[in-house]
Amino acid sequence: MGRCTEIKGKEPDMFLMRLRKKWLVCFLALVCVSSGCLSTQHGRDVIHPAKSLPQTTPWDLPDLSQPPNFEWLAREGQVWSLYYQGRPYQGKPTRIFAYYATPTTLTGQPAKDRSFPAVVLVHGGGGTAFREWAELWAKRGYAAIAMDLAGCGLERKRLPDGGPGQSDKEKFGDIDQPAENQWTYHAVANAILGHSLIRSFKEVDASRTAVTGISWGGYLTCIVAGLDNRFKAAVPVYGCGFLHENSVWLNQFAKMTQQQKSKWISLWDPSMYVGSATMPVFFINGTNDFAYPLDSYSRTYSLVKSKRNFRITVNMPHGHKQGWEPKEIGLFVDQYLKGGTPLPIVMRPELTERQVRAKVKSKTPLTSANLHYTTGTVPINKLDWESMSASIEGKSIISPAPPDDATIWFLTVSDNRRAVVSSELVFSTE
Repeated sequence: MGRCTEIKGKEPDMFLMRLRKKWLVCFLALVCVSSGCLSTQHGRDVIHPAKSLPQTTPWDLPDLSQPPNFEWLAREGQVWSLYYQGRPYQGKPTRIFAYYATPTTLTGQPAKDRSFPAVVLVHGGGGTAFREWAELWAKRGYAAIAMDLAGCGLERKRLPDGGPGQSDKEKFGDIDQPAENQWTYHAVANAILGHSLIRSFKEVDASRTAVTGISWGGYLTCIVAGLDNRFKAAVPVYGCGFLHENSVWLNQFAKMTQQQKSKWISLWDPSMYVGSATMPVFFINGTNDFAYPLDSYSRTYSLVKSKRNFRITVNMPHGHKQGWEPKEIGLFVDQYLKGGTPLPIVMRPELTERQVRAKVKSKTPLTSANLHYTTGTVPINKLDWESMSASIEGKSIISPAPPDDATIWFLTVSDNRRAVVSSELVFSTE
């Protein structure tokens, strides 16, 4: 490169000034490319909505990609707390309360050149931001944010500038309100904003983030996974879509007109969004879940085209603590955010010659396997289940076939870490 000089005592030539400006722009661009700063400018940190999303999708995803304004409430103790700005509700600004923890908040030591993976924690109905949930993930080596989705702050006290509550009225009864005044709109937006916020923290590696939610939080995770393609893994627990076809909320849909029901489905049912997920998804549920039955559950996970894994458990209890306790959740997220040893994957079972056979992809030794089945029909979440031992031969599970009158069945396998995964469900109607 040449250089631009000025003649002493004279105004600089305008052509030379423009040339100098061009050289400066080129130089800064080269520096930015080498340092990676142009990646953000070109949208690496911006959600790019999938083309498969419906036209009725109400969220401005590029806008939600921007970190919201926030303020620390407390930066002491093992788990910190903060407020961040949400979307307007009924024309008024909103704040969201959240807990935040990292391995260094636990020890009280400032981060030293650390780049933590991060997880967004989405609570269920009747829940709030859980301090212990954020702490649990910090102990696993993650930065974690757990926000309240009911317009509440510390000790579940209603915020004067909080968003909608989380009762059935806000979730179903407000369907005639504008989308931006309804609960699901705010809950999804607040989860994505929490993601954008935690990605902006200097101690967080924005390229390694995951989301997990429990019950209604699992429902939200199914939606968020289809919207926010910046996540590298998603774990919905219990929650699913097709709530209008079978769920504990059928009575809520029965109160709606057909037009209201169609509007709710198009705007808020996860079946409209989860099929657009690009990250690996780990589905966790119980056979007899009172809220999210297996028929709606299987229809939901069947929409996902990305990598999937399953942990279906006979009579799994329903609750926040029971929903965040499974060790497989941490192992699954470790697999995609830390390069951890993968969970086994049970391939689609085949029924041949009175035997069930399924191949298993596993990098860990397999220790036990079982076949689980029910012979009942309805109601699907009140059926009795039976289990029988299966054998492991190399990388395959082999089991006697379920009885001829079995209506639903599936396989589970355990590895030497006592991690349990399952196959997809098999319905007799298939």
